[in-house]
Amino acid sequence: MSAAQAEAFIRGLAVANPTPRPELEYRDPFTLLVAVVLSAQTTDIAVNKATATLFEAAPDAASMVALGATGIAPHIRRIGLWQAKAKNVATLAAMLLERHGGEVPTTREALEALPGVGRKTANVVLNVAFEQDTMAVDTHIFRIGNRTGLAPGKTPREVEDGLVRRCPPELLRDAHHWLILHGRYVCKARTPDCWRCPVIGACNYRDKVAAPAGMDELPPAPPA
Repeated sequence: MSAAQAEAFIRGLAVANPTPRPELEYRDPFTLLVAVVLSAQTTDIAVNKATATLFEAAPDAASMVALGATGIAPHIRRIGLWQAKAKNVATLAAMLLERHGGEVPTTREALEALPGVGRKTANVVLNVAFEQDTMAVDTHIFRIGNRTGLAPGKTPREVEDGLVRRCPPELLRDAHHWLILHGRYVCKARTPDCWRCPVIGACNYRDKVAAPAGMDELPPAPPA
């Protein structure tokens, strides 16, 4: 994909969804961090159901430490890897108290030193909570980068670096949201809804999917 195509792709997503928002529910940087840690290999819908009660019981690091892994577990039993995640969240909260006065750090290095926090999670927190221009590559964005030719790469980091290079700087912060929502609702894993795609003209995917019989080829905007 050419640089001009890449810019057209990102700008097209921006026009289709001018005010994107993350689908994880959170109140502040701490609850966002916990929600993103819990979201690994789990849908945002499932995480939101779990955190609705978890954050009532423990809205900050101190109360999460008091709850402990055994107290966290009943709130998150329905999500994947809940046992490991309960331990990670309890330890994470304790480390925030010990190292950062209970506050979420604003640097990648400090975030990635916390249990359950990798580069993707750190990028989400830096982007959403602290308005930094980061690109968090999850399975949806990795797929889009390779399928469309927007930013091919064998690893999430390669795709991330490609997206950062090709995205217009003023759009970089929101591009993560546009791409993840596009991958979640339009450029889906098994069969993409190419007939609903607002940026089909800038996409290099060879096996584009036509609209089913009787369906209008008008792309509804993803959830804002």
